[in-house]
Amino acid sequence: MTVILHVDMDAFFASVELLSHPEWRGKPLVVGSGPHERGVVSTCSYEARKYGIHSAMPSRTAYQLCPHAIFKYPDMAKYQAVSDKAFEVFSHYTPYVEGVSVDEAFLDIAGSLHLFRGASAAERAVALGEALRSEIRRVCGVTCSVGIAPNRLLAKIGSEQHKPDGLTLMPFEPDEIAAFLARKPIGILWGVGKKTIEALKPYGITTCGDVQRLGRGNALVSDDLVDMAFGRSDDKVHWEPGEEKSVSREHTFDEDISDREAVREKLLELVTDVGLRFRREKRWARTARFKLRDADFETLTRQMPFAHPARDDFAFREAALRLFDREWPEGSAKYTVRLVGFGVANLQDFPEDSEPMLFADPEDESRRKRERLSETLDALRERGLLKN
Repeated sequence: MTVILHVDMDAFFASVELLSHPEWRGKPLVVGSGPHERGVVSTCSYEARKYGIHSAMPSRTAYQLCPHAIFKYPDMAKYQAVSDKAFEVFSHYTPYVEGVSVDEAFLDIAGSLHLFRGASAAERAVALGEALRSEIRRVCGVTCSVGIAPNRLLAKIGSEQHKPDGLTLMPFEPDEIAAFLARKPIGILWGVGKKTIEALKPYGITTCGDVQRLGRGNALVSDDLVDMAFGRSDDKVHWEPGEEKSVSREHTFDEDISDREAVREKLLELVTDVGLRFRREKRWARTARFKLRDADFETLTRQMPFAHPARDDFAFREAALRLFDREWPEGSAKYTVRLVGFGVANLQDFPEDSEPMLFADPEDESRRKRERLSETLDALRERGLLKN
């Protein structure tokens, strides 16, 4: 039997900031650009969300909605440090961990259930989930929400049911799964964005139950969508044993977004996050990767080689922006975006492309300067002395 746990850290950036500023608890907190700057919200506390504030919203709009909110610049080094602790906790419960982002992961826990007490597999899964949540709270000082289910789709849906700081055990029997989903809006399913929702609305299709009644082989929606409406999915936890083969980060926006500059700013935030994590080991990357997923869940991926194996922020940013600008030129209204991601791959333990040269290459010295500067910036971020 497959048992998958999805863990989602609650308002993660904002929650981490409260560790340093307990006096902000209970107040609307916005992490992102300043209230009078051109920039966007990265995330916000649940108190701020009551005013309609959400991620990727222009910070000026957030200020108009809640002028008395506290605005704080993101500190990716601080968030990464807490994330590292959280992922260490995840590893206490299973070696099969798929990190989706700095604050989200899927865990295959089927092989660990026997370590927990309970009269049934369901009871043991809940005991494991509660133990994990308790350890996250104790070790990291923040809360998380957990969903437990027979596949990733349902586990993800489950973690959203009782946020913040909740646990949901999803049904495992097909009939019970279908009944649970029948009342839910189709927007909870992977791949269903605003365009799909609006396209199906004239046909009276607004819930998973409406899609279930169509059945497979209908002329209106795909068989894949019908399967998801029934909670059918054979997706597994994707994990890589041993050393990392790539380093990447993704961000899913709370609402689909068409603001090119807001997506671009989020991409640069992800680049900083990738660089911080990447430089914790002595390694270089040969390839940069860029991902964009639109409102219809169509996913575009692009990649390009670095001119030389790289590990510095300058090379990472240049590659990310080149890929982004090439795909979404300034002045175009090409995308309504659901997710953006950046990563580096084809890793190696040395900076040279080939055998050392007899004479020094000026590019080598330039590369070393960029690397030293990037490491200095990392140290400043770790000490909270530099905005991301």
